[in-house]
Amino acid sequence: MSARDVRRQRNLTAREQASSLKSLQRRLGRPLTKRERVAELRRIEASHRRANLEARRRAEAARLAALARERAMRDEVQTFIGKDDTTGEDPEVRRVAVNALGNHAGTVVVMDPMSGRVYSVVNQEWGMRRGFKPCSTIKLVTGVAGLSENVIPPVDTVGDGYHLDLTAALAHSNNPFFEQVGSKIGFDKMVNYAKELGLGEKTGVNVPFEYSGRLPELKPGFIERRMFSYADGFEVTPLQLGTLVSAMANGGKLLVPQIPRTAKDQSKFNAKVRRQLPITSEVWQRMVPGMVGSVNYGSGRKAYDPAQTVAGKTGTCIGQNGWVGLFTSYAPLASPRLAVVVIAEGSDGRRHFPAAVAGEIYRELNHRFGTAINMQVAATADDEEKEVGDSEDGDDAADAALDSTATRDATKVTAATSNSGNAAPVTTKAASTETQTPKSTVKRVLMPLEKKTVEPVKNNPTLPVPSNLPSGSNPARNEQRPRRVQPNQP
Repeated sequence: MSARDVRRQRNLTAREQASSLKSLQRRLGRPLTKRERVAELRRIEASHRRANLEARRRAEAARLAALARERAMRDEVQTFIGKDDTTGEDPEVRRVAVNALGNHAGTVVVMDPMSGRVYSVVNQEWGMRRGFKPCSTIKLVTGVAGLSENVIPPVDTVGDGYHLDLTAALAHSNNPFFEQVGSKIGFDKMVNYAKELGLGEKTGVNVPFEYSGRLPELKPGFIERRMFSYADGFEVTPLQLGTLVSAMANGGKLLVPQIPRTAKDQSKFNAKVRRQLPITSEVWQRMVPGMVGSVNYGSGRKAYDPAQTVAGKTGTCIGQNGWVGLFTSYAPLASPRLAVVVIAEGSDGRRHFPAAVAGEIYRELNHRFGTAINMQVAATADDEEKEVGDSEDGDDAADAALDSTATRDATKVTAATSNSGNAAPVTTKAASTETQTPKSTVKRVLMPLEKKTVEPVKNNPTLPVPSNLPSGSNPARNEQRPRRVQPNQP
């Protein structure tokens, strides 16, 4: 027991002792003797001691039972991992994912968000054939629905007197924000958006016995607002979350995840698109800052990778088998190449352990799936570059003319020197080769400055000009600064 619990228990015992003494005194109709008071206090104290011992015994039994369940769950997961069909999986990705998960009760899905290729599924029984409560990862669906239905206004605030933008709400997984957004969306529209994003239906992966998940049903006693933040009534598979976050990464294409089982599939992989989601690109862009903030400074900080930008969303709540923790993400942000989903149960589902697993996977595979250094940022000039395009062309032409003039002058000087006989003859070509510098590929951006006309300074006849000026001084400059003339001393 903590110190706070001990103090609470002592206060409770003292109050009960005082109440019991007053009750006994009223029952006897006379003041209690010292011996009676001591006996009553000891009786109450012994009763509380027995109650505390019983409570501790039950707590210890529950702890041991939980440890046994955790041990059994982890052993079950290791058995499932040993039975995984690794045909067609990427051996390096699987090794990294297995090491990152370790001996914990969870599952990992790693796939390509642009093509749908599944690199590895660690614990395929949990990854594709078992449903989990999505917890706060359902806020991705709530956010997309709120933006699409214009429930989240452009100023990124919602609620009366409750001001919080979408970015902070996603980063810190704020429940009231999404409950207010969801209450304006409504039950039916929320379920429709969840279906559109692939929840409640099979992904079509090429494995047998895939679980389709479950969508909430409006039954008596169902608390509707909790479905928008806590995901009450939902069940998803890790692979479904992988396809959902992949659609957010690739701009709205809900892909069919595939494991290339044959050598032909591995050499020539063809992506399959289930459907193009009717969601605008602005909606996807508005979701990105909050997902990046979740990893950089929010609830998913354990997934942070200093070498690349990771976008993700955490989730932690009470599921059917106790605690469940989730993390769904993709990276790098500029050119997504990996989508990683981690789900864990029991004590492993707490303290954002799934985010830590995903972060280790990203960091270990960064050398292979990190941001490409030769990627083209822009193929055409934007409006800002067009505004200075004409001036740059003029500057380039002037530079070329100056270079040509300088080359001709250097040629003349070289020829004159060689004819005078004072120096050895040097060819122009050699001199040009020695002095030529490689042309820079970086465009110079010049900002033209307006020339201000400077008015000439008029001589002030009232000020005397000293005759003994030092050499090199400028009288006009001196005239701009009046000097005080000392009167003649007597």
